[in-house]
Amino acid sequence: MTIQQLNKELGNIDLYLLDQILKGNIDTNAKILDAGCGEGRNLIYFLNNHYEVHGIDQNPDAIRMLQFILGANYPQINKGNFHIGTIDQIPYPNETFDWIISSAVLHFAQNQEDFWAGIKEMTRVLKTNGVLFVRMTSDIGLDEMPETENGKYNLPDGSYRFLITEELISQLLTDFAFTPIEPIKSVVVDKMRSMTTLVLRKNQIQA
Repeated sequence: MTIQQLNKELGNIDLYLLDQILKGNIDTNAKILDAGCGEGRNLIYFLNNHYEVHGIDQNPDAIRMLQFILGANYPQINKGNFHIGTIDQIPYPNETFDWIISSAVLHFAQNQEDFWAGIKEMTRVLKTNGVLFVRMTSDIGLDEMPETENGKYNLPDGSYRFLITEELISQLLTDFAFTPIEPIKSVVVDKMRSMTTLVLRKNQIQA
């Protein structure tokens, strides 16, 4: 298979999401939401393989471009599955999705309240036993940095991001009844940035 063929089949998919596909962790009948889908870089494989996919993004230009791509290449896909909006107000009923993808989205949260609002809403629309895939910046593996504003930090690479910490991960697992389905992974890039990947199963909350 050529590079061009690979790109046509996979798009610019997150490698850690591709890892989940290659492990067979995403059933072919899974209903998927990309929360912060942009122009759909993580959706090409799923579109090519007839998954039911939905997306939401606050950038109107990104959604328009994604709908153009759908019209040109996937005319059978309902463009109404892709919405302009924010992840703290997802226009679907409770327990709609089997998988929710949040790749390089939550580190744009403005503060902890904003972060938890996104987590709460994604949890609401995720089915019990469904999977939440999160990849975002963290402080894991980096030298200690001063917090500047309610969870946001100036990173050594020059960016200014909300970071997930071990404490926030512990709170996420406890307060929202998630269980990691594989070890939490963090990749440190030249001590300038750390990206953490969580693959979490939503548990049945006991009454």
